[in-house]
Amino acid sequence: MKILLSWLRDFVNVPGTAEEIARTMSVRGFAVEGIDTLPDGDAVFDFEIMANRPDCMSVVGMAREVATAYGLEVAQPAPVGLATADRSDIEVVIEDPDLCPRYAGAVADVTVGQSPGWMQARLHAAGVRPISNIVDISNYVMLELGQPMHAFDFARIGGARIRVRRARPGEMLRTLDGQVRELTPDMLMIADAERPVAIGGVMGGADSEVSSSTKTIVFEAAYFNPLSVRRTSKRLGLKTEASIRFERGSDPNLVSPAMARACALLELVGAGRARGTIVDRYPAPIGPRTLRLRREKIAGLTGTAIPDADVRRILEGLGFSLSETADGWSVTVPTRRVDAQREVDLIEEVARHYGFDRLPVTFPALAAPAPPPDPRIMRARHLRTVLTAAGFSEAVTFGFMAEPAAAPFTGRDDLVPIANPLSESFAVLRPSVLPGLIDAVSHNRRREQRDVRLFEIGARFSKSLGEHRVVACAWTGVGGLDHWSGGAREVDFFDIKGVVERLCQALRVEARTDPHREAWLVPGRSAALVHDGSPRAESRGSKLGVLGQLAPSVAEAHGLPGADPVYVAELDLDAAERVATAGELRVEPLPRYPSVTRDVSILIADTLSAEAVRATIREAAPATLVRIREFDRYQGKGIHEGKVSLALRITFRSSERTLTDAEIQAAMEAIVGALREKHGAVQR
Repeated sequence: MKILLSWLRDFVNVPGTAEEIARTMSVRGFAVEGIDTLPDGDAVFDFEIMANRPDCMSVVGMAREVATAYGLEVAQPAPVGLATADRSDIEVVIEDPDLCPRYAGAVADVTVGQSPGWMQARLHAAGVRPISNIVDISNYVMLELGQPMHAFDFARIGGARIRVRRARPGEMLRTLDGQVRELTPDMLMIADAERPVAIGGVMGGADSEVSSSTKTIVFEAAYFNPLSVRRTSKRLGLKTEASIRFERGSDPNLVSPAMARACALLELVGAGRARGTIVDRYPAPIGPRTLRLRREKIAGLTGTAIPDADVRRILEGLGFSLSETADGWSVTVPTRRVDAQREVDLIEEVARHYGFDRLPVTFPALAAPAPPPDPRIMRARHLRTVLTAAGFSEAVTFGFMAEPAAAPFTGRDDLVPIANPLSESFAVLRPSVLPGLIDAVSHNRRREQRDVRLFEIGARFSKSLGEHRVVACAWTGVGGLDHWSGGAREVDFFDIKGVVERLCQALRVEARTDPHREAWLVPGRSAALVHDGSPRAESRGSKLGVLGQLAPSVAEAHGLPGADPVYVAELDLDAAERVATAGELRVEPLPRYPSVTRDVSILIADTLSAEAVRATIREAAPATLVRIREFDRYQGKGIHEGKVSLALRITFRSSERTLTDAEIQAAMEAIVGALREKHGAVQR
């Protein structure tokens, strides 16, 4: 919001330089993005106004804040006295009071021309282009008081009647920017007796605009439903100074003063004269709300007892009305303050102008012990430590995404649509964290990053399963650092599998990999992660996640070269928590007795997974089994088609004594027998 210093001083005689005023206001919550000094010595402030303070998007609004900061009085512009009548030369009918609770119109005879230099200079300083004296007056009132206004050519208003109604299906309007726009029934229109002449709260129509030949105008001032204006502005892709103010919440009781001010300016600049009456339709007046403000609550939140005189000075300076109660005040909130909804909002106003720097540093009083931290927070923190130790960097991506990008990761019927998406790129809730993570990998690859390892802990959504917390990883590039013994190798399936196994250890989950059926992963280089053993047997075999190489077609759709492998994994943290091993972690001493290793080579079907072989060995082996490792795999000459030679190294150890050869031999015979019986294995 750009405000001229001299314009601000019309309402509050604030001392000091522009820089001093900017520093004073910045500590009261109004950041000054810049100060431009003009040749005549005047200055233009560029205040950053937060979305919840539409009352400050005007010179008077900021003057009220400045006056409170300096302990000064605020002057008000002197309007002309205009009577209000049920009917004048223009008839106003509100057909939809839910979308337009108040609408006022006034007819004036005018001579269209250029506005005076002082008005043009103030508009220029505020970033508004002067057009004509009539249009400039409406813009001037909007900037000065915060009430958007519009002027129609009275001769182009059919039937001398204004109807505030919803648009009809297929209705069209050419707006002031020259664009023909199709309207829908949820949009509020300003129409005459025959056709629409403006989009309520957004922009006027070109067919009723004021021109150099205009002799009589109709000034419009209204209060429109903020949600309606926001929805219409977004759907039409039309953002204006008026819509910005209306959609944030204007003051319904500013309509009449703004209309009077506009009519006064007409006479002041010699542009014309109002015909003497205002038609003001206000079927259900909106009154101020009343809030309770307690001294004890102020002291509890600020940490100090702010004097009553300061509380009253601050709130009354901002336009609130106070009446004493036994424990504090009953505060009447002006209708322009849409942000003041609760007692804490009033306390914030008091603390802001009292000075945050004057509040002591204190700990809040606790009436009860603080609740224990959510265990998911500690779990996520632990996983971050594990993954960063593995060389991954954390990414944070959007929870919304485009439907085409989400479709490969779930069925379209299972997607959760957004009721009011910001754009087509944010149309659905993400069914997986991976699409956004893959986009982040692509972003880094386009910036010459060869080795990219990213992870994210977040939520995914589906109609069938609802919301689930997951951890996802994406890895492309090298699987290990360069070494003198050989060059770096590309990441492969076993690298991402090792990361997943480390995550399972951190989560205390026993899991195995099974063949997968995900279309967005490469068959043979991917797997499903399933639970493998639990105190609750019914949980055994439940799916925990997926891992593997991203399908080249999906990688290319995200801007990644299809020839470069990208390995991904996604683990359902909620499912993992349900099957995690209970009890405290135990530390075991280093083994006192030696381990015994035996190698075995078997001939099995090449379609059998190594995980299935290991599972059979674990079932058949005694409790002294401590490790299984595949160290050789051969398929070719001397091996029948469809078979593979697999060599395994099996390690046994007891924590109580040294194992005998007979025990080891019996264990190996049991293992080989189980492999033969279950998988048709042949020992070589």
